[in-house]
Amino acid sequence: MSTDLAAANPPVVVRPYRVARVEVLRVTELNPHMRRVTVGGADLAGVASAGLDQRIKVLLPHRGQAEPVVSDGPDWYTRHQQLPEHLRPVLRTYTIRAFRPAAPEMDIDFVLHGDTGPATRWAARARPGDRLAIVAPDVRHDPITGYEFRLPATASWSLLAGDETALPAIGSIVESLPPGHRAQVFVEVPDAGAEQSLAIPGGVELTWVRRDGARTLLDAIRGREFPAEPGYAWVAGEASTIRQLRRHLVTERGFGKDQVYFAGYWRLGERS
Repeated sequence: MSTDLAAANPPVVVRPYRVARVEVLRVTELNPHMRRVTVGGADLAGVASAGLDQRIKVLLPHRGQAEPVVSDGPDWYTRHQQLPEHLRPVLRTYTIRAFRPAAPEMDIDFVLHGDTGPATRWAARARPGDRLAIVAPDVRHDPITGYEFRLPATASWSLLAGDETALPAIGSIVESLPPGHRAQVFVEVPDAGAEQSLAIPGGVELTWVRRDGARTLLDAIRGREFPAEPGYAWVAGEASTIRQLRRHLVTERGFGKDQVYFAGYWRLGERS
């Protein structure tokens, strides 16, 4: 290829993530504490989800804006940071609850906790036709990143634990576990009204831990007997709680550090 031709046709740079403009198709009230927002649009044909706990970024408009101000291209985040504060979209990390690329449409579950932050305010008011944007893996990029649950071949059972912010990922993982795989699942929620109906396969034991009771997530797990065989633990939720839980699993339960994935999805005092 000549130099002139190469300059006229520079190679396409494919980054791991791309911006997709979407709109709200449906809103489903899962319970008083959580809303499912289903989004769709032609841009979703360019994104992918490879894992059961696939993370994406959600960009939300400010009040009075019909849609968020977003930029395309590999330098979208640099342009996002350069926007004045009153125009810069609210940016938060969420886990995909379900992705149906043939439609294409995607379910994103939002925790509702009052008028305490911009994301929960937006989710509480979301209606079909509302515009937003997501940053998700580019379908053209290999490998796809942004997910962590990878069940080791050596694990004969799994421990899944988290609070309501981890429930979308936990629900996706649980419903996709191999038939007969043993799993102990613990989900901490505010009260009984926050519990959800999940498609639980055989071999999975689900325990709801209610914060309006006396137990905490750590208490519930400390009181449970685990199988003697090697296991794999996936834990996520409030950062300080998850650190304590990981310490318990490694120092008191004998999990190897490479047998535990942990993620602090949020911190006490932060606004979402």
